[in-house]
Amino acid sequence: SGRHRVPRGTAQLLSPVGDPEKVICVGLNYRDHCLEQDVKVPKEPIIFSKFPSAIVGPFDDIVHPQDSNEVDWEVELAAVIGKKGRHIEESAALDHVVGFTVANDVSARDWQMRRNGRQWLLGKTFDTFCPLGPALVTKEAVTDVHNLRIRCSVNGRAMQDSSTSQLIFSVPKLVAWVSRFVTLVPGDILLTGTPPGVGVFRKPPVFLK
Repeated sequence: SGRHRVPRGTAQLLSPVGDPEKVICVGLNYRDHCLEQDVKVPKEPIIFSKFPSAIVGPFDDIVHPQDSNEVDWEVELAAVIGKKGRHIEESAALDHVVGFTVANDVSARDWQMRRNGRQWLLGKTFDTFCPLGPALVTKEAVTDVHNLRIRCSVNGRAMQDSSTSQLIFSVPKLVAWVSRFVTLVPGDILLTGTPPGVGVFRKPPVFLK
């Protein structure tokens, strides 16, 4: 109708999914990301998590923790669950996905790689470490989720630029795999991994300030 419009500059866009039960993440899921760190391609998906309290809006500040000197970026395609399921067949997995959005799996590399027994959780889940959005795109609007350009820039400089064609484990494979262990419910968010170009593997390393 053209009515009830709010100027973009006066609105704060929130995450398109506000309070999911679970934020499930996948490590080492791009072939080119494995190459940049000289590690073998995984034979099974590597799963970890973030707490939902890490989620902020797409343009909100990322708060640099006092406890870390190595804060890094990771652009990711995120799938949002729309239908409850357990032991989901791969052939039916996309029936349980409502759509896709963009995530930044912000990571404190010192905590992820050297501290807390090298478990990943604490380094991944500081408050504000999961900017999400701005849009939730329904799966019907995505012609091929495995042929999407995915990129990240920092201060205007391109850092990551790849394609979801580089995914090792497809979105249906990941949904089916995770559902072997936990019941997926509407609103759950699945971060599908990041391509190369993160700060920690640059020579010399580059971190957020």
